[in-house]
Amino acid sequence: MTSVSPLSAPARTGDRGELVARLRAAATRIRRSALTMGEVQGQGYIGQALGVADVLAVFYARGDGELRLRPEDPDWDGRDRFLLSIGHYAIALYAALAEAGTIPLEELETYGADESRLPMSGMASYTPGMEISGGSLGHGLGVACGMGLALRHRGNPARVINLLSDGELDEGSTWEAAMACAHHELGNVTAVVDVNGLQADGPTPGVLRTEPVTDKWRAFGWHAVRVDGNDIPALLDGLDEIRTHTAGPSVLICDTRIGRGVPFLENREKAHFMPVAEHEWQAARDQLEGAHL
Repeated sequence: MTSVSPLSAPARTGDRGELVARLRAAATRIRRSALTMGEVQGQGYIGQALGVADVLAVFYARGDGELRLRPEDPDWDGRDRFLLSIGHYAIALYAALAEAGTIPLEELETYGADESRLPMSGMASYTPGMEISGGSLGHGLGVACGMGLALRHRGNPARVINLLSDGELDEGSTWEAAMACAHHELGNVTAVVDVNGLQADGPTPGVLRTEPVTDKWRAFGWHAVRVDGNDIPALLDGLDEIRTHTAGPSVLICDTRIGRGVPFLENREKAHFMPVAEHEWQAARDQLEGAHL
């Protein structure tokens, strides 16, 4: 089968310790931006945004990101495609796009407002850098499969990365797409699964047990790596390993903690769509600034 070698990640400058420090600082900025947007609306999927911030920092942090992109030209044909099939995580991706320089930082304050380019659920037709519209779970990996096939057919070495959630693994369409990616040996497709253990109807093990997740992906023909998704060095190591595997699709399974960086939100019940009182937003920012992540 004809294959196209994916583009290597952008060159990273400085030593490993400096890189990790820069990415941790970027993750804190992403969390801070998510809190700013959450306060604008007084609500939102803030727990997921805080939990996945480290993952997004590794991909999007300005100058050191895993993605090949041009912030000033989000439709550049050579870009890596980052698909957010979990549309309710849009608040997190907007913060990452601001970190990358695709969206002006000050625009985040329009989040969820009429005429804003930043709706509460991700919409490709509104937002620069938003590759697909998300919301109904289970579509993203199928789109990634189609994109991967099309890019290979065109001889374009760009990669496709699909961020999905453990709840999205409840959808049969996700596993159909997983089979198709493996069948077509799409080495340009990477799935990133945010495993935070919580869904709208409750803890994941009680809604629909998905473990052992890593074994299931491997049984479907994927190269699977599982890491602590709130550990920057572990994320970098996992992605380094995945980059060496080009014979077929890969998945990075990331165990994250809802509300990471804000202890009183990390332990809040009913955290899927998290209620945050008006007086708590500043307290959350204070805890974030005092955290040693």
